[in-house]
Amino acid sequence: MTDTLQAGPRPRLNRARVLEAAVALADEIGIESLSMRRLAQELGVVPMALYKHVANKEELLDGMVDVIVGEIDPPAADADWKSGVRSRILSARHTLQRHAWARRAIETRTAMTPRVLDYMDSFVGVFLTGGLSLDLTHHAMHALGGRVWGFTQELFEDPAAPAPAVSDADRAEMLRQAAQRYPNVVAIATSVTHDEGSVVGHGCDDQFEFEFALDLLLDGFERLHARGWTSRGAKTQQSNTEAAKTAR
Repeated sequence: MTDTLQAGPRPRLNRARVLEAAVALADEIGIESLSMRRLAQELGVVPMALYKHVANKEELLDGMVDVIVGEIDPPAADADWKSGVRSRILSARHTLQRHAWARRAIETRTAMTPRVLDYMDSFVGVFLTGGLSLDLTHHAMHALGGRVWGFTQELFEDPAAPAPAVSDADRAEMLRQAAQRYPNVVAIATSVTHDEGSVVGHGCDDQFEFEFALDLLLDGFERLHARGWTSRGAKTQQSNTEAAKTAR
């Protein structure tokens, strides 16, 4: 009786509590191990109790993505479009770094929830409020791609399996042999001091590489906006160039 009184009644189960528990559990065990049964155990309920709040695991994942989106900071009210876009993307990146499973969940969603659409709508709104045209904004969003969510597919992304341990002598010999066949790749790989533990490329500075590419894109959008760029004009120029080559 004493134990029962000390424990007290369980908090009422609702959708928000289910989603928060699912996010916390995925942070702990990964999205692959997350299941409705495992989540029910975590909440101390029978699995059927969850289905009153989420229809299935896919809807659960949709809701978990909504939770993640809610953690992304909006741009400062007085920010210009360029710094507003930059700060929001970096906030999204920091959010995904807290939730290692989130990228896969985002990539596998087949439909956008209202909360995700709100995020996308407000993101586009930063460009439009800043004076960029619908045309340029459309193409800017394509160029940003997954960066809108704080991630990107990197050219030198490490394989999932850890590399086998090798001695310094063996590594030097492997590098020498690789340099004979792939001199340009090796030249890039050995041109800077690398940090261990990177996920962009072996030892590369993830954050620097991400921000480097992001700033190149934003600077490019700014230049195009300043000169009144339009996709129609760009296509016309491309067609004229191709026609001139053909006429030669």
